[in-house]
Amino acid sequence: MTGRDDPVGPRCGFVALLGAPNTGKSTLVNALTGAKVSIVSPKVQTTRTRVLGIVMAGDGPGAAQVVLVDTPGIFLPKRRLDRAMVAAAWQGAADADLVALIVDARKCERQTDTDTGRIVESLVREDRRAILLLNKIDLLKRDRLLALADRMSGEGPFTDIFMISALTGSGIGDFLAHCAARLPAGPHLFPEDQLSDMPERLLAAEITREKLYLNLYRELPYALTVETETWEDRGDGSVKIEQTIYVRRESQKSIVLGKGGQQIGKVGAAAREELEQLFGRRVHLLLFVKVRDKWQDDPARYRDWGLDYSA
Repeated sequence: MTGRDDPVGPRCGFVALLGAPNTGKSTLVNALTGAKVSIVSPKVQTTRTRVLGIVMAGDGPGAAQVVLVDTPGIFLPKRRLDRAMVAAAWQGAADADLVALIVDARKCERQTDTDTGRIVESLVREDRRAILLLNKIDLLKRDRLLALADRMSGEGPFTDIFMISALTGSGIGDFLAHCAARLPAGPHLFPEDQLSDMPERLLAAEITREKLYLNLYRELPYALTVETETWEDRGDGSVKIEQTIYVRRESQKSIVLGKGGQQIGKVGAAAREELEQLFGRRVHLLLFVKVRDKWQDDPARYRDWGLDYSA
């Protein structure tokens, strides 16, 4: 019979990453997997659904499969989509073997920010232990980081504290090794070369949404979504992808299109380039923009994202 401390048998389990919006959860998942499995932008609330990043730690029969659960940022929800996203984040934590709270060290240096404070309070209330990740340490001096770690260790139910930079990779290897050692013994759930469970159609739509955010982040509202409408594998090995960008108003459609279609052309070119790198083949990407005022109230979209419409 094997146990948690068995050094020989394989290990496998889920590690949920919780945090306020824009603390670096998706950047950390991408860094640990070594691939783009979750989109990233300067906009908060970029991640809308649970994304799995699958990482192998160690070699041989004792290797651990660490399944990272990138959850939407937790904040005070105001709309249906907000509530569904926050519910998905907490569900990811409830189902996980380990929970890690990632915080922006800069924002919490003097005082824990409001959203992070609410998460800590919830962890305390639910008596849920967690690993604390102080992210973006490359932006703070060591004495300030140590003071921050000391203060936050007294605020929440933290078993361990790691200082990391998801952007540079500093400290993330130690965090991964720690998680791998604490996961339960058991067979791996995914093939060892699989990096995520996200379907290619959904990943393609997310990549385009990321490029929209990156190109129009100063003016683009959150009231848009991207759907992959058709996916055609061609005989020459390429793929033709047609996507629709849904916005809520005609004025938003004009922003996405840009003068003479320049913006949509720039977005399409950036998305196509990254998709070709991800899929390793030529991509023919066609983008369309449509106005659909109440797309946020369509249960089908929530099902596609794995969100609870009634949350």
